[in-house]
Amino acid sequence: MDTQHRPVGLVGLGLVGHALAQRLLAAGFPVHGFDLRQEARERLTALRGTAHTSAAAVGAQCDCVLLAVFDTKDVLAVLEGEGGLLSAGHRVRSVVDCSTGTPEELQALAARLRARGIALIEAPLSGSSQQIAAGEATQLLGGEAEDIARCADVLEAIALRRLHVGPAGMAAKAKLATNLVLGLNRAVLAEGMAFAESLGIPPETFLALVLATPARSVAAEVKGPLMVSERFEPQSRIRQHLKDVGLMLEAAQAAGQPLPLSQTHARLMRDAIAAGDGDLDNAALLLQWRRERTPPS
Repeated sequence: MDTQHRPVGLVGLGLVGHALAQRLLAAGFPVHGFDLRQEARERLTALRGTAHTSAAAVGAQCDCVLLAVFDTKDVLAVLEGEGGLLSAGHRVRSVVDCSTGTPEELQALAARLRARGIALIEAPLSGSSQQIAAGEATQLLGGEAEDIARCADVLEAIALRRLHVGPAGMAAKAKLATNLVLGLNRAVLAEGMAFAESLGIPPETFLALVLATPARSVAAEVKGPLMVSERFEPQSRIRQHLKDVGLMLEAAQAAGQPLPLSQTHARLMRDAIAAGDGDLDNAALLLQWRRERTPPS
């Protein structure tokens, strides 16, 4: 089979799914996609992909299907639910899950799929949707090496940096651990900027200071300009990261590991969502820090 013309399925056409479609189409793969929202399907059509009105229709066209949905609950519904990818007549042999999920549930799912002759590959991406579209995100892979090798053409089209971290379930664990550090970097940058403002230091001056000192970080390079300009159109959403932090806290509790900084981060995001910022970019956490400022006594 000429891999340049291998049809690839994609379920979930939000920020990440749209970026994945861009990568795959640019690499020459015909993309068959589905999303519950008509406007998301129309965006895929505008990219010259083929939009379908059900996940089952995607599964009838493609042996390799990527999932870019919200959480593992959605993964299970898309695969095993009524009218899902694994409905009668499907061609699916490889499922590539690009969401950040629940490790234990993914391990169990991998075993169920294996019994049906279907491989599950975890492939969460570390990076914003903008970085994914540019091929700059890092892909964490969980699954069997031979299964990953069979999908190498698709995986290589998605990300230039790929790390195989172990069997199914391990990529979710790795993503949660690395996302903890990334999320706190963003939150600390926003906290520092709000603190600097309270001292009379303008945001643009503070960012220049951070970038010129050992406080520099990728979060400062990427999110700092968004905070300074207050451009909060989502590349990654606050509510999405709160879901990830919730998974971190659950896993940490099960392991007996306290995460006090992440608990504070979760509270901050919950308050930001309550204030209406849940669908804004994570850089908008700056707005919540400002809201929490009290008048000097």
